[in-house]
Amino acid sequence: MRLNIRTRKLIGTIVLLVFLTLYAFLVMTIAVSHLPENGFIEFVYYLTAGVIWAFPMKYLIVWMVRPDPEEE
Repeated sequence: MRLNIRTRKLIGTIVLLVFLTLYAFLVMTIAVSHLPENGFIEFVYYLTAGVIWAFPMKYLIVWMVRPDPEEE
């Protein structure tokens, strides 16, 4: 059974929202507990962390928007 695009988008949206919420809490926890209080280091850390999440989620987004196969 193949999922249609609407179902994939629903599942993908839920997974994306849950992942981003947990990821944001993880990034903040690491920043508070391990980073020195230096504005430049915090800037670079948050900039890097703000970009890294997109790499694993790229595969989810590609799966979500893949067109439905043609019905025969």
